[in-house]
Amino acid sequence: MKKNIGTIDKAFRILLALVAIALYFSHVVSGILAIVLLIFSGVLILTALIRFCPLYLPFGINTCRKKK
Repeated sequence: MKKNIGTIDKAFRILLALVAIALYFSHVVSGILAIVLLIFSGVLILTALIRFCPLYLPFGINTCRKKK
């Protein structure tokens, strides 16, 4: 797998996941929405850690800096 997630994209994904997790544990969201948000948060953290997003491939998106 070639990396296609840059540093800013990685930070944004982790931040978004942490916000969703905080909403769950502060009981702002509940029910099905809470479960969907937790799954989404897990996917965001996983893709941020491995720095690869399979959804970027069909669109040709790459947020990594190009090496000179």
